[in-house]
Amino acid sequence: MLQGQRLVISHPFPLTCHTFKPSHSLPHFSLKILGKPKPFHLPLASHKSDQAHRYKPQTTTQDDGIPTADVKIIAKFKTRHNYIRVLQVSRKADHPFAGSRLLLLDSPGNIHSISFLFKSLTNTYFDVFATLPPILPPGPVGILGFGAGSAARLMLELYPELRIHGWELDPSVVAVGREYFGLEKLEKQYPDRLYIYIGNALKASIRNGFAGILVDLFSKGSLIPELQDPTTWQKLRKSLRKGGRIMVNVGGSCVEAEDGRRNGKMVMEETLKAMHRVFGDELFILNLGNRKDEDSSIALTGKLAVSDLDAWKKALPRSLKGYVDMWSAYQG
Repeated sequence: MLQGQRLVISHPFPLTCHTFKPSHSLPHFSLKILGKPKPFHLPLASHKSDQAHRYKPQTTTQDDGIPTADVKIIAKFKTRHNYIRVLQVSRKADHPFAGSRLLLLDSPGNIHSISFLFKSLTNTYFDVFATLPPILPPGPVGILGFGAGSAARLMLELYPELRIHGWELDPSVVAVGREYFGLEKLEKQYPDRLYIYIGNALKASIRNGFAGILVDLFSKGSLIPELQDPTTWQKLRKSLRKGGRIMVNVGGSCVEAEDGRRNGKMVMEETLKAMHRVFGDELFILNLGNRKDEDSSIALTGKLAVSDLDAWKKALPRSLKGYVDMWSAYQG
């Protein structure tokens, strides 16, 4: 029980980071506790906290706290690959995540999927992922690190002709997606446009190649080591058809790993350097962090001229156009 303390959700989406863990710092997706450190035990149900000590901000952002009374854990178990938790944030919470359902993986509690009952946009990096299809050649998109399907859901709704092939290593993550995040309904709704595979995402392939690939591959709270190897990016580039692109969640300093030696910012920089060796000047970066000490970024491959940006904007719904202006060339 966390009487008189506040939980903070931050994140590596367009608005900072997200993890679930006690800490004095604002942590990739994070639910953290500010105040005197105590052992952290997620409640099995909501608990009332002392009203005199409840946090009542004037204006809330994703960096502001969510009282424990407004967060309920509805599933929690361990698998061979993950420590899985599903949390529900009350619709009454004074927070941008009010009414959302969150999928947390690994011990630090990085958030890997988010969904809202009455809206599709998430105000997270999944929205950035959803901007990719308009700048791709015709063909299917691969999602490496499918999670509970947050990116897939949004793209299927926005682009009626799009076909998605998603890979997820842990079958339990997909099962949780089907039970708690509406993935089963999504599969029935789009039987000829959504295909999900259980297995190593780095071995993903389809006939004639992908038009685009989304990479969101984390393990134990860190980008997987293979992404710091240029050989991995060479193989992924070969799996693209002509004109294809790759968009990557490369994390940043706000991502918290189980191994303290896997510093989020350092791993991000090593990943970008590996990508740069393969893609050269055709590598761009979009920073999502709100704070200098808590950066979180998305990378994009392929040429990006001014004329491309204008056409890209015109092809996107108004709610997503702003992301186009946030890209800049990777400087190394």
